[in-house]
Amino acid sequence: MELNNAVKFLQGKTILITGATGFLAKVFVEKILRLQPNVNKLYLLVRASNNKSATQRLYDEIISTELFKILRNNWGSKFDDLISSRVKAVAGDISFENLGLNDSELREEMLKKIQIIVNVAASTNFGERYDDALGINTFGALNVLNFGKKCDEVKLFLHISTAYVGGEETGIILEKGENLKRRNDINIFEEKRLAEELLSQLQNQCIPDTAITSSMKEFGLERAKMNGWPNTYVFTKAMGEMLLGKFKGDLPLVIIRPTIIASTYKQPFPGWIEGVRTMDVVLVNYGKGKLTCFPGNLNSALDVIPVDMVVNAMVVAMEVHYAQHQYSCETIYHVGTSSKNPLKLSDLRNLVHYYFTKNPWIDTNGQKVEVGKLIVVSTINRFFLYMKIKYVLPLKLR
Repeated sequence: MELNNAVKFLQGKTILITGATGFLAKVFVEKILRLQPNVNKLYLLVRASNNKSATQRLYDEIISTELFKILRNNWGSKFDDLISSRVKAVAGDISFENLGLNDSELREEMLKKIQIIVNVAASTNFGERYDDALGINTFGALNVLNFGKKCDEVKLFLHISTAYVGGEETGIILEKGENLKRRNDINIFEEKRLAEELLSQLQNQCIPDTAITSSMKEFGLERAKMNGWPNTYVFTKAMGEMLLGKFKGDLPLVIIRPTIIASTYKQPFPGWIEGVRTMDVVLVNYGKGKLTCFPGNLNSALDVIPVDMVVNAMVVAMEVHYAQHQYSCETIYHVGTSSKNPLKLSDLRNLVHYYFTKNPWIDTNGQKVEVGKLIVVSTINRFFLYMKIKYVLPLKLR
Protein backbone atom coordinates (compact mmCIF):
# COMPACT_ATOMS: atom_id res chain seq x y z
CA MET A 1 0.00 0.00 0.00
CA GLU A 2 1.49 3.36 -1.06
CA LEU A 3 1.57 6.31 1.34
CA ASN A 4 0.17 8.44 -1.49
CA ASN A 5 -3.16 6.64 -1.02
CA ALA A 6 -3.26 7.97 2.53
CA VAL A 7 -3.49 11.58 1.35
CA LYS A 8 -7.08 11.15 0.16
CA PHE A 9 -7.93 8.92 3.11
CA LEU A 10 -6.85 11.48 5.73
CA GLN A 11 -8.86 14.31 4.23
CA GLY A 12 -11.62 15.36 6.59
CA LYS A 13 -10.70 12.83 9.30
CA THR A 14 -10.93 13.62 13.01
CA ILE A 15 -8.28 11.89 15.11
CA LEU A 16 -7.53 11.72 18.83
CA ILE A 17 -3.84 11.27 19.66
CA THR A 18 -2.69 10.50 23.20
CA GLY A 19 0.85 10.98 24.47
CA ALA A 20 1.08 13.98 22.16
CA THR A 21 4.23 15.51 23.68
CA GLY A 22 6.20 12.29 23.23
CA PHE A 23 8.83 11.63 20.56
CA LEU A 24 6.81 9.28 18.34
CA ALA A 25 3.55 11.25 18.58
CA LYS A 26 5.26 14.49 17.52
CA VAL A 27 6.60 12.86 14.35
CA PHE A 28 3.15 11.39 13.69
CA VAL A 29 1.42 14.77 14.06
CA GLU A 30 3.93 16.48 11.77
CA LYS A 31 3.50 13.72 9.19
CA ILE A 32 -0.29 14.04 9.14
CA LEU A 33 -0.20 17.82 8.74
CA ARG A 34 2.45 17.66 6.02
CA LEU A 35 0.77 14.78 4.19
CA GLN A 36 -2.80 16.09 4.39
CA PRO A 37 -3.31 19.61 5.79
CA ASN A 38 -7.02 19.22 5.10
CA VAL A 39 -7.43 16.74 7.91
CA ASN A 40 -10.49 17.90 9.85
CA LYS A 41 -9.07 17.98 13.36
CA LEU A 42 -6.27 16.48 15.45
CA TYR A 43 -7.18 16.37 19.13
CA LEU A 44 -3.92 16.10 21.09
CA LEU A 45 -4.30 14.84 24.66
CA VAL A 46 -1.78 16.66 26.86
CA ARG A 47 -1.20 16.44 30.60
CA ALA A 48 -2.10 19.89 31.90
CA SER A 49 -4.28 21.56 34.53
CA ASN A 50 -6.55 23.16 31.93
CA ASN A 51 -6.90 23.65 28.17
CA LYS A 52 -4.99 26.94 28.25
CA SER A 53 -1.99 25.22 29.80
CA ALA A 54 -2.39 22.34 27.32
CA THR A 55 -2.29 24.83 24.42
CA GLN A 56 0.85 26.39 25.87
CA ARG A 57 2.49 22.96 26.00
CA LEU A 58 1.37 22.34 22.42
CA TYR A 59 3.32 25.36 21.21
CA ASP A 60 6.27 25.09 23.61
CA GLU A 61 6.95 21.36 23.34
CA ILE A 62 5.54 20.34 19.95
CA ILE A 63 5.00 23.07 17.37
CA SER A 64 8.11 25.10 18.23
CA THR A 65 10.50 22.15 17.87
CA GLU A 66 12.91 21.86 14.95
CA LEU A 67 10.84 18.92 13.70
CA PHE A 68 8.24 21.34 12.29
CA LYS A 69 10.70 23.56 10.39
CA ILE A 70 9.85 22.09 6.96
CA LEU A 71 6.13 22.51 7.56
CA ARG A 72 6.71 26.00 8.96
CA ASN A 73 8.78 27.05 5.93
CA ASN A 74 6.25 25.59 3.49
CA TRP A 75 3.34 27.49 5.03
CA GLY A 76 5.17 30.68 5.91
CA SER A 77 2.87 33.32 7.43
CA LYS A 78 -0.08 30.89 7.26
CA PHE A 79 1.57 28.30 9.51
CA ASP A 80 -0.11 29.53 12.70
CA ASP A 81 -3.49 29.49 10.96
CA LEU A 82 -2.91 25.88 9.91
CA ILE A 83 -2.15 24.84 13.48
CA SER A 84 -5.01 26.76 15.07
CA SER A 85 -7.54 25.38 12.59
CA ARG A 86 -6.39 21.75 12.49
CA VAL A 87 -4.89 21.04 15.92
CA LYS A 88 -6.62 21.24 19.29
CA ALA A 89 -4.73 20.67 22.55
CA VAL A 90 -6.86 18.96 25.19
CA ALA A 91 -6.00 18.84 28.89
CA GLY A 92 -6.34 15.27 30.11
CA ASP A 93 -4.68 12.15 31.49
CA ILE A 94 -5.22 8.57 30.34
CA SER A 95 -4.77 7.37 33.91
CA PHE A 96 -8.30 8.58 34.63
CA GLU A 97 -11.74 7.55 33.46
CA ASN A 98 -12.95 9.62 30.48
CA LEU A 99 -9.27 10.57 30.07
CA GLY A 100 -9.62 13.13 32.87
CA LEU A 101 -11.47 15.53 30.55
CA ASN A 102 -12.98 18.17 32.83
CA ASP A 103 -14.31 20.36 30.02
CA SER A 104 -17.71 18.71 29.52
CA GLU A 105 -18.54 20.73 26.41
CA LEU A 106 -15.27 19.78 24.72
CA ARG A 107 -15.68 16.15 25.83
CA GLU A 108 -19.11 15.96 24.18
CA GLU A 109 -17.71 17.52 21.01
CA MET A 110 -14.97 14.90 20.87
CA LEU A 111 -17.38 12.03 21.52
CA LYS A 112 -19.47 13.15 18.56
CA LYS A 113 -16.68 13.78 16.06
CA ILE A 114 -13.71 11.45 16.68
CA GLN A 115 -13.29 8.78 13.97
CA ILE A 116 -9.85 7.35 14.80
CA ILE A 117 -8.05 6.98 18.11
CA VAL A 118 -4.25 6.67 18.15
CA ASN A 119 -2.96 5.69 21.60
CA VAL A 120 0.73 6.56 21.78
CA ALA A 121 0.87 7.45 25.48
CA ALA A 122 3.26 5.26 27.45
CA SER A 123 5.81 5.20 30.20
CA THR A 124 8.91 3.76 28.52
CA ASN A 125 11.07 3.68 31.64
CA PHE A 126 12.18 0.05 32.04
CA GLY A 127 12.20 0.38 35.82
CA GLU A 128 9.18 2.66 36.34
CA ARG A 129 7.21 2.61 39.57
CA TYR A 130 4.81 -0.29 39.28
CA ASP A 131 1.73 1.76 40.16
CA ASP A 132 2.60 4.43 37.58
CA ALA A 133 3.42 1.92 34.83
CA LEU A 134 0.15 0.07 35.46
CA GLY A 135 -1.76 3.35 35.44
CA ILE A 136 -0.40 4.37 32.02
CA ASN A 137 0.67 1.28 30.08
CA THR A 138 -2.00 -1.14 31.27
CA PHE A 139 -5.10 0.55 32.64
CA GLY A 140 -4.39 3.78 30.79
CA ALA A 141 -4.76 1.87 27.53
CA LEU A 142 -8.06 0.45 28.80
CA ASN A 143 -9.28 3.95 29.70
CA VAL A 144 -8.55 5.18 26.17
CA LEU A 145 -10.36 2.15 24.73
CA ASN A 146 -13.41 2.74 26.93
CA PHE A 147 -13.50 6.38 25.85
CA GLY A 148 -13.24 5.30 22.22
CA LYS A 149 -16.17 2.91 22.55
CA LYS A 150 -18.34 5.88 23.57
CA CYS A 151 -17.45 7.87 20.44
CA ASP A 152 -20.34 7.97 17.95
CA GLU A 153 -18.24 7.92 14.77
CA VAL A 154 -15.16 5.95 15.80
CA LYS A 155 -14.04 3.39 13.22
CA LEU A 156 -10.58 2.36 14.41
CA PHE A 157 -8.43 2.07 17.54
CA LEU A 158 -4.69 2.16 16.79
CA HIS A 159 -2.50 1.22 19.76
CA ILE A 160 1.29 1.59 19.89
CA SER A 161 2.89 -1.23 21.84
CA THR A 162 6.40 -2.69 21.66
CA ALA A 163 7.92 -5.65 19.85
CA TYR A 164 9.17 -6.95 23.19
CA VAL A 165 5.80 -7.76 24.77
CA GLY A 166 6.60 -11.42 24.09
CA GLY A 167 8.83 -11.32 27.15
CA GLU A 168 11.66 -13.80 27.37
CA GLU A 169 10.24 -16.33 24.94
CA THR A 170 12.64 -17.55 22.25
CA GLY A 171 12.08 -18.27 18.57
CA ILE A 172 9.80 -16.53 16.09
CA ILE A 173 7.08 -14.34 17.59
CA LEU A 174 4.23 -14.15 15.08
CA GLU A 175 2.07 -11.08 14.45
CA LYS A 176 -0.71 -12.63 16.49
CA GLY A 177 -1.94 -12.34 20.04
CA GLU A 178 -1.51 -16.01 20.88
CA ASN A 179 1.90 -15.50 22.48
CA LEU A 180 0.20 -13.26 25.04
CA LYS A 181 -3.06 -15.22 25.26
CA ARG A 182 -1.11 -18.25 26.44
CA ARG A 183 -0.37 -16.21 29.56
CA ASN A 184 -3.91 -15.12 30.25
CA ASP A 185 -3.69 -16.80 33.62
CA ILE A 186 -2.25 -13.48 34.80
CA ASN A 187 -4.87 -11.71 36.86
CA ILE A 188 -4.27 -8.14 35.73
CA PHE A 189 -6.75 -6.62 38.17
CA GLU A 190 -5.03 -8.53 40.97
CA GLU A 191 -1.72 -6.98 39.89
CA LYS A 192 -3.32 -3.57 40.28
CA ARG A 193 -4.66 -4.50 43.71
CA LEU A 194 -1.24 -5.72 44.84
CA ALA A 195 0.40 -2.49 43.71
CA GLU A 196 -2.23 -0.36 45.48
CA GLU A 197 -1.93 -2.47 48.63
CA LEU A 198 1.85 -2.10 48.80
CA LEU A 199 1.63 1.63 48.13
CA SER A 200 -0.90 2.05 50.95
CA GLN A 201 1.33 0.09 53.35
CA LEU A 202 4.35 2.20 52.47
CA GLN A 203 2.44 5.46 52.87
CA ASN A 204 1.13 4.37 56.26
CA GLN A 205 4.72 3.85 57.42
CA CYS A 206 5.40 7.56 56.84
CA ILE A 207 8.67 6.85 55.07
CA PRO A 208 10.25 9.36 52.62
CA ASP A 209 8.85 9.62 49.09
CA THR A 210 12.19 8.51 47.69
CA ALA A 211 11.97 5.27 49.66
CA ILE A 212 8.40 4.71 48.48
CA THR A 213 9.44 5.25 44.86
CA SER A 214 12.37 2.87 45.23
CA SER A 215 10.15 0.16 46.74
CA MET A 216 7.50 0.55 44.03
CA LYS A 217 10.16 0.27 41.33
CA GLU A 218 11.62 -2.86 42.89
CA PHE A 219 8.15 -4.39 43.20
CA GLY A 220 7.45 -3.79 39.51
CA LEU A 221 10.66 -5.51 38.43
CA GLU A 222 9.93 -8.37 40.82
CA ARG A 223 6.42 -8.93 39.41
CA ALA A 224 7.67 -8.68 35.83
CA LYS A 225 10.44 -11.24 36.26
CA MET A 226 8.21 -13.58 38.23
CA ASN A 227 5.76 -13.64 35.30
CA GLY A 228 8.38 -14.05 32.57
CA TRP A 229 9.14 -10.48 31.43
CA PRO A 230 12.53 -8.76 31.85
CA ASN A 231 11.31 -5.36 33.06
CA THR A 232 8.29 -3.38 34.20
CA TYR A 233 7.86 -1.56 30.88
CA VAL A 234 7.31 -4.57 28.64
CA PHE A 235 5.31 -6.40 31.31
CA THR A 236 2.81 -3.58 31.72
CA LYS A 237 2.63 -3.03 27.95
CA ALA A 238 1.86 -6.73 27.49
CA MET A 239 -0.93 -6.56 30.06
CA GLY A 240 -2.25 -3.48 28.27
CA GLU A 241 -2.50 -5.50 25.05
CA MET A 242 -4.30 -8.27 26.90
CA LEU A 243 -6.94 -5.85 28.22
CA LEU A 244 -7.46 -4.27 24.81
CA GLY A 245 -7.96 -7.67 23.20
CA LYS A 246 -10.41 -8.73 25.88
CA PHE A 247 -12.55 -5.58 26.06
CA LYS A 248 -12.40 -4.13 22.53
CA GLY A 249 -15.89 -5.36 21.72
CA ASP A 250 -16.88 -4.46 18.14
CA LEU A 251 -14.22 -1.75 17.79
CA PRO A 252 -11.54 -2.74 15.21
CA LEU A 253 -8.17 -2.84 16.95
CA VAL A 254 -4.76 -2.46 15.31
CA ILE A 255 -1.61 -2.90 17.41
CA ILE A 256 1.73 -1.61 16.15
CA ARG A 257 4.75 -3.24 17.79
CA PRO A 258 7.92 -1.30 16.90
CA THR A 259 11.39 -2.40 17.93
CA ILE A 260 13.98 0.14 19.17
CA ILE A 261 12.90 3.49 17.72
CA ALA A 262 15.72 5.73 16.48
CA SER A 263 15.99 9.12 14.75
CA THR A 264 14.33 10.01 11.45
CA TYR A 265 15.72 8.37 8.32
CA LYS A 266 14.32 10.73 5.68
CA GLN A 267 11.24 12.67 6.74
CA PRO A 268 10.76 15.44 7.43
CA PHE A 269 14.56 15.50 7.30
CA PRO A 270 17.28 12.98 8.32
CA GLY A 271 18.62 12.62 11.83
CA TRP A 272 16.00 14.33 14.00
CA ILE A 273 15.74 12.94 17.48
CA GLU A 274 14.73 14.31 20.84
CA GLY A 275 16.70 13.62 23.97
CA VAL A 276 18.94 10.65 24.70
CA ARG A 277 16.87 7.54 24.10
CA THR A 278 17.34 3.78 24.65
CA MET A 279 20.56 2.79 22.85
CA ASP A 280 21.65 6.45 22.53
CA VAL A 281 22.89 6.25 26.12
CA VAL A 282 25.42 3.62 25.02
CA LEU A 283 26.54 5.63 21.99
CA VAL A 284 26.92 8.89 23.91
CA ASN A 285 28.96 7.31 26.68
CA TYR A 286 31.17 5.61 24.10
CA GLY A 287 31.75 8.96 22.38
CA LYS A 288 32.63 10.55 25.73
CA GLY A 289 35.23 7.83 26.28
CA LYS A 290 33.38 6.49 29.32
CA LEU A 291 32.32 3.18 27.75
CA THR A 292 35.13 0.95 26.52
CA CYS A 293 33.62 -2.50 26.98
CA PHE A 294 30.21 -3.97 26.27
CA PRO A 295 28.82 -7.49 26.82
CA GLY A 296 27.28 -9.01 23.70
CA ASN A 297 27.65 -11.12 20.59
CA LEU A 298 29.11 -9.38 17.54
CA ASN A 299 26.82 -11.42 15.29
CA SER A 300 23.64 -10.42 17.17
CA ALA A 301 21.18 -8.23 15.30
CA LEU A 302 20.21 -4.96 16.95
CA ASP A 303 16.70 -4.29 15.77
CA VAL A 304 16.57 -0.53 15.31
CA ILE A 305 13.84 1.21 13.29
CA PRO A 306 13.80 4.90 12.25
CA VAL A 307 10.87 6.79 13.74
CA ASP A 308 9.56 7.98 10.36
CA MET A 309 9.25 4.37 9.21
CA VAL A 310 7.15 3.58 12.28
CA VAL A 311 4.94 6.58 11.49
CA ASN A 312 4.58 5.43 7.87
CA ALA A 313 3.40 2.05 9.14
CA MET A 314 0.89 3.75 11.44
CA VAL A 315 -0.56 5.87 8.63
CA VAL A 316 -0.88 2.96 6.19
CA ALA A 317 -2.41 0.73 8.89
CA MET A 318 -5.02 3.39 9.61
CA GLU A 319 -6.02 3.57 5.96
CA VAL A 320 -6.16 -0.18 5.39
CA HIS A 321 -8.14 -1.07 8.49
CA TYR A 322 -10.42 1.95 8.53
CA ALA A 323 -11.58 0.92 5.06
CA GLN A 324 -12.35 -2.53 6.45
CA HIS A 325 -14.10 -1.29 9.56
CA GLN A 326 -17.07 -3.58 9.00
CA TYR A 327 -14.85 -6.50 10.01
CA SER A 328 -14.34 -6.33 13.75
CA CYS A 329 -10.92 -7.82 14.37
CA GLU A 330 -7.56 -7.46 16.06
CA THR A 331 -4.53 -7.00 13.83
CA ILE A 332 -0.91 -6.86 14.96
CA TYR A 333 2.07 -5.50 13.04
CA HIS A 334 5.69 -5.86 14.09
CA VAL A 335 7.71 -2.93 12.74
CA GLY A 336 11.42 -3.70 12.71
CA THR A 337 14.46 -4.30 10.53
CA SER A 338 16.22 -7.47 11.66
CA SER A 339 14.47 -9.86 9.25
CA LYS A 340 15.15 -7.83 6.10
CA ASN A 341 17.98 -5.40 6.87
CA PRO A 342 19.69 -6.45 10.12
CA LEU A 343 22.15 -4.18 11.90
CA LYS A 344 24.67 -6.42 13.65
CA LEU A 345 26.54 -5.38 16.76
CA SER A 346 29.77 -5.66 14.77
CA ASP A 347 28.41 -3.15 12.23
CA LEU A 348 27.39 -0.73 14.95
CA ARG A 349 30.81 -0.99 16.59
CA ASN A 350 32.53 -0.10 13.32
CA LEU A 351 30.10 2.72 12.54
CA VAL A 352 30.36 4.48 15.89
CA HIS A 353 34.16 4.16 15.89
CA TYR A 354 34.31 5.72 12.43
CA TYR A 355 31.89 8.49 13.39
CA PHE A 356 33.57 9.54 16.64
CA THR A 357 37.00 9.34 15.00
CA LYS A 358 35.85 11.78 12.32
CA ASN A 359 33.66 13.83 14.69
CA PRO A 360 35.22 13.54 18.16
CA TRP A 361 33.33 14.53 21.27
CA ILE A 362 34.52 17.83 22.78
CA ASP A 363 34.82 17.62 26.57
CA THR A 364 34.16 20.39 29.09
CA ASN A 365 37.78 21.55 28.74
CA GLY A 366 37.43 21.96 25.00
CA GLN A 367 39.58 18.90 24.29
CA LYS A 368 38.79 16.24 21.71
CA VAL A 369 38.01 12.82 23.18
CA GLU A 370 39.88 9.99 21.48
CA VAL A 371 38.09 6.65 21.36
CA GLY A 372 39.30 3.16 20.57
CA LYS A 373 37.21 0.37 19.14
CA LEU A 374 34.61 -0.87 21.59
CA ILE A 375 35.66 -4.12 23.24
CA VAL A 376 32.81 -6.65 23.00
CA VAL A 377 32.93 -9.69 25.30
CA SER A 378 30.68 -12.64 24.55
CA THR A 379 30.40 -14.23 28.01
CA ILE A 380 29.68 -12.89 31.46
CA ASN A 381 32.87 -14.49 32.80
CA ARG A 382 34.98 -12.61 30.25
CA PHE A 383 33.14 -9.42 31.11
CA PHE A 384 33.91 -9.79 34.83
CA LEU A 385 37.53 -10.63 34.02
CA TYR A 386 37.83 -7.48 31.92
CA MET A 387 36.29 -5.37 34.70
CA LYS A 388 38.67 -6.87 37.23
CA ILE A 389 41.76 -6.17 35.12
CA LYS A 390 40.61 -2.74 33.95
CA TYR A 391 39.24 -1.33 37.21
CA VAL A 392 39.56 -3.55 40.33
CA LEU A 393 43.28 -4.34 40.14
CA PRO A 394 44.39 -0.73 39.51
CA LEU A 395 42.36 0.37 42.55
CA LYS A 396 44.04 -2.28 44.73
CA LEU A 397 47.49 -1.18 43.57
CA ARG A 398 46.96 2.43 44.69
